[in-house]
Amino acid sequence: LWRVISNVHSRLLAHRAVSVRQAAAMSSLLISQPKYSWLKELGLSEDNHGVYNGTWGGSGEVVTSYCPANNEPIARVRQATMAEYEETIQKSREAWKVWAEVSRANAPKRGEIVRQIGDALRKKIKVLGSLVSLEMGKIYVEGVGEVQEYVDVCDYAVGLSRMIGGPILPSESKFRPGHALIEQWNPVGLVGIITAFNFPVAVYGWNNAIALICGNVCLWKGAPTTPLTSVAVTKIVAEVLEQNNLPGAICSMTCGGADIGTAMAKDERVDLLSFTGSTHVGKMVAMMVQERFGRQLLELGGNNAIIVFEDADLNLVVPSAVFASVGTAGQRCTTTRRLMLHESVHDTVVERVAKAYKQVRIGDPWDPSTLYGPLHTKQAVEQYLAAIEKAKQQGGTLICGGKVMDRAGNYVEPTIITGLPHDASIVQTETFVPILYVLKFKTEDEAFAWNNEVKQGLSSSIFTKDMGRVFRWLGPKGSDCGIVNVNIPTSGAEIGGAFGGEKHTGGGRESGSDSWKQYMRRSTCTINYSKDLPLAQGIKFE
Repeated sequence: LWRVISNVHSRLLAHRAVSVRQAAAMSSLLISQPKYSWLKELGLSEDNHGVYNGTWGGSGEVVTSYCPANNEPIARVRQATMAEYEETIQKSREAWKVWAEVSRANAPKRGEIVRQIGDALRKKIKVLGSLVSLEMGKIYVEGVGEVQEYVDVCDYAVGLSRMIGGPILPSESKFRPGHALIEQWNPVGLVGIITAFNFPVAVYGWNNAIALICGNVCLWKGAPTTPLTSVAVTKIVAEVLEQNNLPGAICSMTCGGADIGTAMAKDERVDLLSFTGSTHVGKMVAMMVQERFGRQLLELGGNNAIIVFEDADLNLVVPSAVFASVGTAGQRCTTTRRLMLHESVHDTVVERVAKAYKQVRIGDPWDPSTLYGPLHTKQAVEQYLAAIEKAKQQGGTLICGGKVMDRAGNYVEPTIITGLPHDASIVQTETFVPILYVLKFKTEDEAFAWNNEVKQGLSSSIFTKDMGRVFRWLGPKGSDCGIVNVNIPTSGAEIGGAFGGEKHTGGGRESGSDSWKQYMRRSTCTINYSKDLPLAQGIKFE
């Protein structure tokens, strides 16, 4: 009897110990602390489903999201299994049949849904921006600004939904009288969207809003390190769809890692795959999509340069260089990584930029006075240190920064390095950290050539008052980038223009201008409304 009692008592103690450990683990999550109770306004909890296809689920690996500012756990998300991915694909394809019919029968209806999505985001803009800041690490004002980009592109897409159309082309009336030639644009179907950690809301928004008004459905896989943002955004969008009695699978989501991303790239049911990320991974994605002759939209890296000529207004140059190189802790694809200075202004600009660097307010991303937050991961800190060491080995001189900061989180000092040749391997390599390489040039031809010699071709900018030089820069022998600026930084693109770059940046275009064409397929249609049948090339069958 005593043995039985002893065994029962031992099991009770063991169960209590497990419960205590579980309670301790839960209480250690930021979402469980009163300071972060606002996270629950977004429908988040300690444990969250990472799959949405009209219903919420997720039975795969459990991942914990960490705050880069202190490396403390925020909450957990259960990712998708391959079986759940398959189920989601099937539901998305079925949902497209409904959405395509809505679009065909009442074209502005799709714009109305996107308008409602924009309004729903407006209502949660501050709390969602706070989540972006908490989970990604960018400062609060940038987090809110990123959600605002999604709102803005929704507004843009609403108008676009009433304007998409193809031209009526002149037919060869001499040979084919009574014929009309038109272009018809139709949705591609299912758009897969894989986004990166640095813009966990905006990049999805650019794709989602435009894809929807074109008549497509979307399947989103966000970055594995920002899953809470993916869940929160999807909850907002899903609520709009449900209120309009539309299938939730019109905007599906599967949280996951490389297995889900690979499946999307290889899946012939994904009619267009939009991928935002590194050039290295983007190349692998491109090869998988191309192997099945699929469509792809790639937004990859950028080794961006600002070129400062002898006639530049330095009062514009200094804040531009600092903002573009330090903003988001150097983790924008449009971050300035190379600062090319004419030899006559080199020393002056270096001195002024270095002075400004030392005045950048580093701290808690949620503090309104903070201008510079942490790197996203510990791995990024390691990449920062490795790049600085390589730069020193290749002849670089450290002007300021270069150290990991002695505080909680993934903080590093914004860094300026001079003295490297323009073709040094470290200068030619995009490192996604706040390191600015300063180069000295003599002539315009030299500066333009250096701008174009890197593998990527995303963003570029010159500072000058010479209008002839401006138009040479914009012309065929000027910048080879997708974004070519004058007297403004390399970052801060507007949604009304097409966003994207050339060469190893991938060639894709998102957001404004005619980027919508990438989300649609074009048919050239010839209609014979006569009673005759003239054949091509004047051929006659008697």
